[in-house]
Amino acid sequence: MKLAILSRAPKAYSTRRFRVAAADRGHDVDVLNTLRFAIDLTGDEPDLQYRGKPLDDYDAILPRIGASITYFGTAVVRQFEQMDVYTPNTSMGISNSRDKLRSLQILSRHDVDIPASTFVRDRQDTQAAIARVGGAPVIIKLLEGTQGIGVMLAPDAKIAEAIIETLQSTGTNVLLQRFVEESRGSDVRALVVGDRVVAAMRRTAQGDEFRSNVHRGGLAEAVELSPEFEQAAVKAAQIMGLRVAGVDMLEGRYGPLILEVNSSPGLEGIETATELDIAGAIVDYVDNQVAFPELDVRQRLTVSTGYGVAELLIKADSEYDGQTLDASGLREKDITVLSLHRDATVIPNPKGSRVLEGNDRLLCFGNLEQMRGLIPARRKRRAKVQDLPEEPLTEHNTEDSVDSGDSVDSGEAVPDGENEPPQLSD
Repeated sequence: MKLAILSRAPKAYSTRRFRVAAADRGHDVDVLNTLRFAIDLTGDEPDLQYRGKPLDDYDAILPRIGASITYFGTAVVRQFEQMDVYTPNTSMGISNSRDKLRSLQILSRHDVDIPASTFVRDRQDTQAAIARVGGAPVIIKLLEGTQGIGVMLAPDAKIAEAIIETLQSTGTNVLLQRFVEESRGSDVRALVVGDRVVAAMRRTAQGDEFRSNVHRGGLAEAVELSPEFEQAAVKAAQIMGLRVAGVDMLEGRYGPLILEVNSSPGLEGIETATELDIAGAIVDYVDNQVAFPELDVRQRLTVSTGYGVAELLIKADSEYDGQTLDASGLREKDITVLSLHRDATVIPNPKGSRVLEGNDRLLCFGNLEQMRGLIPARRKRRAKVQDLPEEPLTEHNTEDSVDSGDSVDSGEAVPDGENEPPQLSD
């Protein structure tokens, strides 16, 4: 295959290992500077220019997008996707994983265990936020950061409030997380390739340092993961839309806690600790999957007017409960079942003989009007708004006041842009 490695650091260990591993396997490989691309939308089809010239044809890319160029880097990867070039990590997956808050929001929706976390913007909510995650000591994280930079441990609530207030005054958003004391200054990095963990290491902080990252001086040793940890790592990577990922986990009291899913995991630490050819395993996976470029299924399936993708709920004791898919009549209603979700199990392309059960969720493509009656009602989070009282204003609440949430009178400066973190990965 012809492979392009998107990297601004051709001399970095990971980039060099990928290049050597691909060349040793007889592949044609180039390292391309991500910032030298130009997205070309002038022709009949999506295209890319590189260094001002039309891009050669590539079968696959390996994106190594640094934190400081996330927006442009993911735009380039997205253009490759539109050109049907295979990438193990989607542009959406890279974007999701790069934002710590967004990644935790996505993982929490899929019953993945994470440390207690919260995000607030108003300083008046800080004390309650610290209490929600279990009180001090508390971990404070910048929403974007790599290699342990932007991760702080506040030993008490007052120090935590001071740090948060200082960061927010500069327009920096922060995430609060429970300090998992039982992890004892260590974490586990699992390297996920496809649907399996190919290598894992335990990183342990040294001295007074609580961050276990190798770049912070942490010691790394190979570790054999239990099936529970392997399944958690693979599930987290797949939920994020990543086929190659470094999944960081804490060894919590009741099992694995997902800390972070890294879309551009460094190879030096884990290859040194495990003595395994991880770069080769990734190249082999890309070679095996190159015929299956990433497709935006919803984009492709909703081109036809009146058709789309929806998730349908089989209600207990409904007419569908206990029937096979063939007998359900869904096909006659122009509805095709793409996958069946039952508890934590996903059954792709279920057969017609599959018996439906109450609380099954069916991912379907078909006629939207026919599916409308089967779409589950959205969860209601708030009570119905009551009628306005006959006397909505009384003497005790008519004093002039300013809601601290109103930006017009609060005097709070709105930053022109986000502080861009330094380039820390290849």
